[in-house]
Amino acid sequence: MSSIIGLLSLKIICNFDETVFFGDELLFRGSEWRKNKKSMNCIIIDDDRLSVKVLEEFINKTSGLILVASFLDAIEARNFLSEKSEKIDLIFLDIEMPEMTGFDLLGSLTELPQVIITSSKDKYAINAFDFEVTDYLLKPVAYDKFFRAFERAKKDIKHEIIDANGSGDIFVKKGTNLIRLKFSEILWIEALENYVVFNTRNSKITVHLTMKAIESKFPRPQFARVHRSYIVNTKSISVIKESSLEINYGRHLESIPIGKSFREGLLNDINLITR
Repeated sequence: MSSIIGLLSLKIICNFDETVFFGDELLFRGSEWRKNKKSMNCIIIDDDRLSVKVLEEFINKTSGLILVASFLDAIEARNFLSEKSEKIDLIFLDIEMPEMTGFDLLGSLTELPQVIITSSKDKYAINAFDFEVTDYLLKPVAYDKFFRAFERAKKDIKHEIIDANGSGDIFVKKGTNLIRLKFSEILWIEALENYVVFNTRNSKITVHLTMKAIESKFPRPQFARVHRSYIVNTKSISVIKESSLEINYGRHLESIPIGKSFREGLLNDINLITR
C-alpha cells in the first residue's frame, strides 16, 4: 500500500514497513494477512506498544506463525473477532487494559482460539487457566519461553481428533485406538480438566483432549458451546430454561448449565419462533 487511504471513521491509515496503522488502536500487517493451512494465524491484544513490538518481532522470526493484526484496545479486538472475517488460531493477550480487561474479553467470546497470556503480574494465573489458556508468560517475555508456548499451542491445535471427511461422524483417539462416533449419537460433551467426556445414549467415552481442541471440529448449528465446560447437540435439547437446558434420553434427564455469555449464541443456533 503506497498511498494514504481514507476509511470510514478510522482516523489515519499509512504505510510503514508493511505495517498499517488504524488510528491509535488497531494495527495490521497487510502483507502477512493471508491464509496458510500450515501456519497459525495469530493476533496480539495489548495496550503497551513496547510489548506489542517485542511480540511482533518474535512472531516475524518464528516459522509457522502469521500475524494478522495487533490491537492496543480490547474492545476493537472483540469487534474484530466477532466479525469472523479471518480465522484466528492463536491470541497473545494482556490482562490489564482500560475499559475491557483480557478476562472480560475472554468471557465475552463464545468461541475461543488458543490463548497465550502475556502479563507483568503472576496473580492472574489461576483465573487465566479457568479459561483453558494454553500458557501464561510473564513480562518481559523471553523468546525461548515464547517459542515453547507456541509449540504447545501448535500441538493442541493438531490434537488427537480426526474429522472423517464430512460424512457425519468423527474419530477420536483413545490410547492406540481410533473410535468412530456419529454426530447424531453424541448428546453432549463435557470438559473435566484436561479430559473431555463424549456422552452418547449408550456410553461415555473419556479422552485426553481440551474443549478448544474439539470445538471447531463439530458442525454448527448442530453442536453449540453453551458453557465453558459443555458442548451440546442442539437436536437433543428438550427444554431451554433461563440458565440451564435439559436433555432427555430414555428414562434419563440431564440438566446442563448455560453460561451467560453463551446463551445468545445458543438461541441463534436453534430454530426459534418468537412473537
